[in-house]
Amino acid sequence: MNVSEKITTSITVGNMLCECCTRLLTLLLEKEGVEVIKANRGEVKISYDSKKISIEAIESIIEKNGFTVIKEKEEQLFVRLKAAVIELVHYTTYNAMVRNSDFLVEKFNKSYQYLSALFSKYEGETLEKFIIRQKIERVKILLSEGDLTLSEIAYMMGYSSVQYLSTQFKNITGVTVTRFKKEPGKYLK
Repeated sequence: MNVSEKITTSITVGNMLCECCTRLLTLLLEKEGVEVIKANRGEVKISYDSKKISIEAIESIIEKNGFTVIKEKEEQLFVRLKAAVIELVHYTTYNAMVRNSDFLVEKFNKSYQYLSALFSKYEGETLEKFIIRQKIERVKILLSEGDLTLSEIAYMMGYSSVQYLSTQFKNITGVTVTRFKKEPGKYLK
């Protein structure tokens, strides 16, 4: 009798930072008989029968499709940190009352200085600059949708004033908010 040997594990995955990536990886793994228990940006929890597929084969599927398997603990933390920032800014109801640094410190139980140094080591830019760039990308999306005023967006994204948001927007994008609103398709990535 051939008894299955189910193994459950989590794999940290680089380059998996959007919902499309999560869905794609889930489909690819399920096609090979791997049960995807949970898939988040940067991580996938799976269960598989080791008599039917090896962890090396699973990692190969991940790698062949443009993702990377992250094995080093420090780099895994970096991937989870980057995914957390993207999740916070783009995919949750942004709570302007919660400071980004406080959220990240609580989530990872590490000092902000440590997280920032780690992020800079792997990303080549500061954590603060990355957060600002992500916020501006989110602002661009919100502006292009046209449902909210600039004041509402500034408040929602945690800016102290419309002027501060407008200044940061111009510094990051190279265009004014007014110009962007006239032709958003021209400036969206």
